[in-house]
Amino acid sequence: MGWKLTRRAAASATLAAAVAVVPLTLPQKGAGTPSASASSWETVAAQRPAGDEPPPPRLPRNFRGKGKWIVRDLGITVPFRWQGRNGDSQMIAGGPQYPIWFTNLIHRGSLYTLTYKWPGLTEHSCSRIPGFDLRQLNEILASGRFVGKETLERGRPRRVNHWRVGIVVPERPPGNFLRFPLALGDIYVDRNDPGTFWQVLQFGVQNLYDPELDEWLVMDTFTHKTGKVTLPPQCARA
Repeated sequence: MGWKLTRRAAASATLAAAVAVVPLTLPQKGAGTPSASASSWETVAAQRPAGDEPPPPRLPRNFRGKGKWIVRDLGITVPFRWQGRNGDSQMIAGGPQYPIWFTNLIHRGSLYTLTYKWPGLTEHSCSRIPGFDLRQLNEILASGRFVGKETLERGRPRRVNHWRVGIVVPERPPGNFLRFPLALGDIYVDRNDPGTFWQVLQFGVQNLYDPELDEWLVMDTFTHKTGKVTLPPQCARA
C-alpha cells in the first residue's frame, strides 16, 4: 500500500485509525486482505485465560456521547463528539473555530481519517482504508489486557474497568528483538457495561501530529441511543 497511506492512517488522531494500520504493517497470513490479519486477533482473544476478569470493551452499534479531546503538551482542549449508527461510527473533535478539528469514521466497511486543522499541518486530504468495520475493531478490543478496577475522578466520579490494547510491530518472540509500539490505548469502560466508554488515552506512532505522541478523549455523556454518522464530501472521493 506504500508508506504514504500508512503514514496518513498512523497519524490519525484516533485509536481506530491506528487499529486499521495493522493490515498494512503485519505479515499477511492469507491473500493479503485485512480479514487475514483480523483472524490473528480473534485467536488472541480466544486464548484469554478464564477467571474473574470482566468482559473486554466492545463498541456498540448505536450510541452517542459528548466530551473533550485533550492534547496536553500543546495545551489544547476542544469539544468532542462520538456517535454510532447501525455499526458505523464517527468521531469529531473541535471545529472551524478551534485550533484542532478532525473527523474519523468507520463507514460501510472502510476507515476514513480527515484532519481539517492541526498546528503545523498543511496536508488535509482524506485517507481511506477499505476492509475495516465494527466487528474487526471489537476483535482487537477483545485482545486487550485487563489492568484493573479504578475510579475516574474527573468531574463526576465513575467506576470503570481499565484495559490496555497494544499494537507492536513487527511480530517477534520474547527476547532481544527490534520492535516498535505503533499504538497503545488505555481504555476505561463502565464497570457495569463494557459498551460504555468514559475515557481513552492514545499513545504511539499513531499520533504523529502531536510532539509527545499522546492524546486523550474524555466523555461527559455516553448513551446507547442511535447517533448520526455523516461521510464528508472529501472522503466520499477518497
